Amino acid sequence: MDARALKCRKKFLRYFPGGFGDETYVDWERGYKWKAHETWNTELGRAELRRLIDDGRYGELAARAVRIESRTNLLFSFEKMALRDAVKSAAGAERFAIGLLAFLHGRGADERRFEDWCAVIESLPRKQTRVLTWPVTTVFGFIAQPDRHIFLKPNVTRRAAAAYGFDFEYASHPNWATYQSLLTFGDRVMRDQKELRPRDLIDAQGFIWVQGSDEY
Repeated sequence: MDARALKCRKKFLRYFPGGFGDETYVDWERGYKWKAHETWNTELGRAELRRLIDDGRYGELAARAVRIESRTNLLFSFEKMALRDAVKSAAGAERFAIGLLAFLHGRGADERRFEDWCAVIESLPRKQTRVLTWPVTTVFGFIAQPDRHIFLKPNVTRRAAAAYGFDFEYASHPNWATYQSLLTFGDRVMRDQKELRPRDLIDAQGFIWVQGSDEY
């Protein structure tokens, strides 16, 4: 393992000596994200997403998604507000709902689905604050499918990548190249830190957060 990656592991273990199974880690970093994932599976699993869309209940679908996210601290308050405003209208809710189903469960390559999802977010109605941010773009995939998707907080992740010695290909406008680079970073963390027993990309994101956040 690279010396910088080893240094990051030591930092993580200073706070959570039990690794990813540490009770404090689960309490501070993993538990609420996993609870959101379980709620998502109950309220917005694939079959339920399809049923709500087939019934034309776009507003209800969007409201459920926003409510599930709102119980986490993943988005800043201004991003939460921008998202709520963006799906209030019938047109915004419909665009969001259909785009979300295609992103999570549609056909086609991951790159096309992610780029299409970015386009959906960018097209949502905007009142004041822009909706198209990296956190808004990545939060629902992360909650719904943490085995496949990861969450991006730009400043924290860039600091963590620098500390880890990972060449993170970052651009501020959401795009596939940056997201693919982040997924690669997450996979590398999981491989390097396998002795700490990471379960999914929630743990990879938690490790990244510890390296780059001012909270640690």
